[in-house]
Amino acid sequence: MEWLESILKPVTAFILSVISDWGYAGVVVCMTIESACIPLPSEIIMPFSGYLVSTGRFTLWGVVLAGAIGNVIGSWIGYWLGYVGGRPLAERLSRWRIIRMDEYDRADGWLKRHGLQVAFWTRLVPIVRTFVSFPAGAARVPLLRFTIYTFLGSCIWAFGLAWIGVIFGEHWERIRGVWRGVDVAVLIALLVLMALGLRAHLKSGRSR
Repeated sequence: MEWLESILKPVTAFILSVISDWGYAGVVVCMTIESACIPLPSEIIMPFSGYLVSTGRFTLWGVVLAGAIGNVIGSWIGYWLGYVGGRPLAERLSRWRIIRMDEYDRADGWLKRHGLQVAFWTRLVPIVRTFVSFPAGAARVPLLRFTIYTFLGSCIWAFGLAWIGVIFGEHWERIRGVWRGVDVAVLIALLVLMALGLRAHLKSGRSR
């Protein structure tokens, strides 16, 4: 899939450049972007950071802390959007297919049934981990507890991926093979949803 590589290569190059140039701050920045519902895969960010641990540039716990802090900051952004905009904003975004209301309602239901533990467990699930912050903010859950659960779950996720990078060393990119199917599915879904959203927006504009 040459078209996919043409998209993933600049994304990977951006991540490697930011972390190489900015150090721990680069890890924070990249993980903030990833946790703010922007497709910047932590499956690249943290294994590469783990590789740098194996070279002696970083420490493992420094990388884990930087990754978790970035996740918390990005989650605050999603939480704030949900807190300010609530369900009406989610419905507006759903017109552009940015948010699916059935998924929003499902996440909201999880929060109501299981409480803030959802913020912890979803941090260990690829893709889903980045989207729970919005309904959490809309539900006005306590920010401090939300932050604690998010931080703890993010530490486990960051540690796991960074440790893989340490083990693989200079061959850290081999983990890409494990996540390639996920990346393809996510990328295709994003492109399709954006196209449908644009089509719906143009159609509604013509009908006015």
